[in-house]
Amino acid sequence: MKYLIIVTIVWAFSFSLIGEFLAGRIDSYFAVFVRVALASLVFLPFTKFRNIRFDLQISLMAIGAVQIGIMYLFYYNSFLYLSVAEIALFTIFTPFYVTFVYDICLKRFRALYLISVGIAVFGAFVIRYNDISNDFVIGFLLVQGANLCFGLGQSAYKVLIEKHDLKNQSEVFGYFHFGAFFVTIFAFLTFGDFAKISVDFTQGLILLWLGVVASGIGYFMWNKGGVSVDSGVLAIMNNALIPVAIIVNLIIWQKDIEFIKLFLGSIFIILSLIIHVKIMRFYNKQ
Repeated sequence: MKYLIIVTIVWAFSFSLIGEFLAGRIDSYFAVFVRVALASLVFLPFTKFRNIRFDLQISLMAIGAVQIGIMYLFYYNSFLYLSVAEIALFTIFTPFYVTFVYDICLKRFRALYLISVGIAVFGAFVIRYNDISNDFVIGFLLVQGANLCFGLGQSAYKVLIEKHDLKNQSEVFGYFHFGAFFVTIFAFLTFGDFAKISVDFTQGLILLWLGVVASGIGYFMWNKGGVSVDSGVLAIMNNALIPVAIIVNLIIWQKDIEFIKLFLGSIFIILSLIIHVKIMRFYNKQ
């Protein structure tokens, strides 16, 4: 759980940095490629290339290709159609994808999880509901594509690690980033706008932060933490990012927020975790 909390704080800063300094200013495919390339370099020295099952390598690469490779392509392009507030609002559906995919992987359906996860989604909705622009359909679909990829990757990684009972995940996590690297370099070379790949000093530092810390270290800690907690808790923690991101915007960027919405929404998210613990105990007794 501590890994999820730490990464939530890191990603809260990253979320606003993209909207403030990168979106619309540099090519989104280039930004995604640089971010993933840096993350791959972080884990290259730790990656074990010998005595690793080939099917495990391919599975991890496929998960990384989906969870951060394809997800980033959806996510960064959504900034071209939506405001940061709208994107944050539409990410509240991620917990549903996490729980559904995980149950599908294990060929089961825990219906009561919908209660706790639903409360978390409602809490995030309370915090982030604002007037939505008329031209939002494309952006909404892009965010849902990102949500689905992120939820699918988290659940698939959790199932894979539990199946193989891997103790030292750092030895194989490089394959996760390698899979994303191949997707993003292909997308950049195919769709990228080479006229918009120059970055200033501030943007360079932000890309370095996003690649090394938010992606490289962040995704390892998030997925490692996800393996050690229940799938419902993992799903709910996806929405914990929203109130933290709002606090970051308030302190650093002086963005206007509605404190009543923030307080009420956060209460619902905390309540969802309490209720979920009780639901977990109910299923464990069966």
